[in-house]
Amino acid sequence: MPPVPGDSAHADSGGGTDMDAGSPSPGRTAPAGAQAATHAGAHAGAQKGDGVVSRIMQALIEHIRSNGLRAGDGLPGETAFAQTLGASRPSVREAFRSLGSLGIIDIGNGRRARVSSINDDVLGLMLDHAVHCNQISVQQVFDFRRTIEIRTAGLAALRRTASQSTDILALTAAMRADFDRPERMMEHDVAFHTAIARASCNPMFGLMVGSLEPVVRQVWPLTWGCRRTDEQRFDQIRIHEAVAQAISAQNAAAAERAMTDHFDNTIFVLASAGMT
Repeated sequence: MPPVPGDSAHADSGGGTDMDAGSPSPGRTAPAGAQAATHAGAHAGAQKGDGVVSRIMQALIEHIRSNGLRAGDGLPGETAFAQTLGASRPSVREAFRSLGSLGIIDIGNGRRARVSSINDDVLGLMLDHAVHCNQISVQQVFDFRRTIEIRTAGLAALRRTASQSTDILALTAAMRADFDRPERMMEHDVAFHTAIARASCNPMFGLMVGSLEPVVRQVWPLTWGCRRTDEQRFDQIRIHEAVAQAISAQNAAAAERAMTDHFDNTIFVLASAGMT
């Protein structure tokens, strides 16, 4: 990796050549598309004023890609990267922290940084912030959820394992048992939708459903409270049971219809409560 301009480990030397943030590690050649994307990212970062740290971040990402690293694989330490890039350790440390915050690498005290597995934490934080700042409405969130979770239910019916089907059915039984305990009901409900997303065997659905959880947790008490009678609350549980039973029977069309009913009912309740 070429050195980072303007951030030499010996800053008073005034040296350093221009950094090509997309250059592969020695002995490895990155695909042309990856190089182009990395170059564009580094250029955009420089334009935004991210400067040295942004360029180091791009170099770290390129190291992961050009060496074919996968989730859980270790990365060289900060000192090694600083020496290779000709950068200062504080700048490299900041780049590591930034990539950790973005969920690209996993950093922890006393161990080497590793390539992260995908998770919904960062996206969930962003979406929750967007709702609280009125950039996205709750109705828009549930309209989006409706679209993806109807498909998720259908895929789960086709792809679920016997164990996953048992877990989904068990969650509806737990809802029925705890219908008069809202906090437990919410946990069962959240776990129900997460389990269906997992059973779809498409990690994109799991990522999106999980990222919406912070908003769901904020809104759930309102939607449950608006169902004022036991009969109304049991109706909602029965809809969940219909989804679970269709998934168990591997009936994709029935699972999608039941999930459609679930979200149409919830969106109606939100509108009735004046939440837009």
